[in-house]
Amino acid sequence: MNVEISVVLPCLNEEETIGACIEKSKKAFEECKMEGEVIVVDNGSTDKSVEISLALGARVVKEEEKGYGSALRRGIEESKGYYIVMGDADDTYDYLEMPKFIKFLKLGYDLVMGSRFKGEILPGAMTWSHRYIGNPILSGMLRLFFGGTVSDSHCGLRAFTKDAYKKMNLHTTGMEFASEMVIHSMKKKLKITEVTITYYPRKGESKLSSLRDAWRHMRFMLLYSPNNLFLLPGALMFLIGTIASIKLLFGPIYLAGRTYDIHVMMFSGLLMILGWQIFNIGITAKIYAHQIGLEESSFTTMLITKFSLERSMLLGGIFLLTGLGIGVYVLTVWVQGGFGFGAIVPAAAKWAQLKTTLLSLVFITLGIQTIFSAFLSSMLQIKYK
Repeated sequence: MNVEISVVLPCLNEEETIGACIEKSKKAFEECKMEGEVIVVDNGSTDKSVEISLALGARVVKEEEKGYGSALRRGIEESKGYYIVMGDADDTYDYLEMPKFIKFLKLGYDLVMGSRFKGEILPGAMTWSHRYIGNPILSGMLRLFFGGTVSDSHCGLRAFTKDAYKKMNLHTTGMEFASEMVIHSMKKKLKITEVTITYYPRKGESKLSSLRDAWRHMRFMLLYSPNNLFLLPGALMFLIGTIASIKLLFGPIYLAGRTYDIHVMMFSGLLMILGWQIFNIGITAKIYAHQIGLEESSFTTMLITKFSLERSMLLGGIFLLTGLGIGVYVLTVWVQGGFGFGAIVPAAAKWAQLKTTLLSLVFITLGIQTIFSAFLSSMLQIKYK
């Protein structure tokens, strides 16, 4: 039998529903007029899920490592079909809708996503918090961070080609597997579309842990988006700190009837250092993402080609020399003033010298940060065969 479609169903104690999912999948194969197989990935079931699956002609594969992603990856690796459909084994998705997924794959799309929100969510199928808070926020974050127009990025019913799956190069083991697939597909410039589906109430016990799974999705999106996790916050902190420090260097700030001077400048200097360090971490993360083939943006390419180790060290050297130069100026003034034992110095002049000293230390720190960050970035660009 030349298998063309593989349906992969991760399963953990789904004896009430696994049979319906298998039977609907087989009917869908007939409607598609294509040969298909159903792969049930047993992730540690203690009920009759395995027996029911075997009795209905499904191929059962056992996956010892717990997790939604682990089960799906194992099932996909075992699949024989070129077209792969993945979904849940709890009968919340109607596998009779499979033909419209296959239709778009045949038209040249790499990934076809089901959309519950553009389709229909039956009463009791999704909790209020998931429908109006959790899923919209997570899907919105994904669109904000990575672009695209996917309306339901965490829908479990989706189809893709085996070639597309190989390009995705997925690694996660938990629920974040759903986000990883969409993110990798967009970063690899795969062709994505959506089809409307109906979402049904679940039968049996839910395996979801709302807060934990939501955090895993958010954590994954942040880790895969160095622009939003590092570059933008770091640049904003550095900019605010720099503006405030320069302003305070030339005199106190009067705001809302209060005076802000050297004590605030200490925090603004710290903000400069912290922001610059976070920004440098972001650049390193972008280069690493490029090296492992996750990101091929023009910005990252420009970073690698324009900001070599030597140029980055030059920038760090400018920061360092600026700080040392300011420090020499402060030392000169101190010596000329008799090391503080000469004439009485006005309080305003003392504050000015302290602020100048603080700025000197900030620039010295920025220089050292830049130089060592440049070496780290260059280490990540070393290619080994």
